[in-house]
Amino acid sequence: MQFDTKIAIVLRADLAPWQKLNVTAFLMSGIVGATPGLIGERYRDGDGIGYNALAVQPVIVLGTDAPGIRKIFDRAGTRGAALSIYTEEMFSTGDDAANRAVVAEYATADLNLVGLALREERKLVDKITKGARMHP
Repeated sequence: MQFDTKIAIVLRADLAPWQKLNVTAFLMSGIVGATPGLIGERYRDGDGIGYNALAVQPVIVLGTDAPGIRKIFDRAGTRGAALSIYTEEMFSTGDDAANRAVVAEYATADLNLVGLALREERKLVDKITKGARMHP
């Protein structure tokens, strides 16, 4: 099935594996929270046991370096794309309020981005994320 939109998560390539997983989970929650209808129906196995519903569309995870994330962030801003962001300082916080507070301490140009996510029209996502590579 071909979707009109694409979900892309871009991670700074030098993060530790646990950080990449943590950032990916948080960023995807931002996309889900901003996108009504993105979650499908509950799953059921052959025995009738129910499981949580998942996103109805694939997600690509890309990697790049710090300057690459900044370029992608800037491209998204100039094109009006809605972003979920994760900054390095958020690794030292313990809850949502603290996360928002630490982001608010920095001007846009000074955000120390380690990851971002977007869901927009396919071609727009491709233009914005140009230069990032599929995460290994």
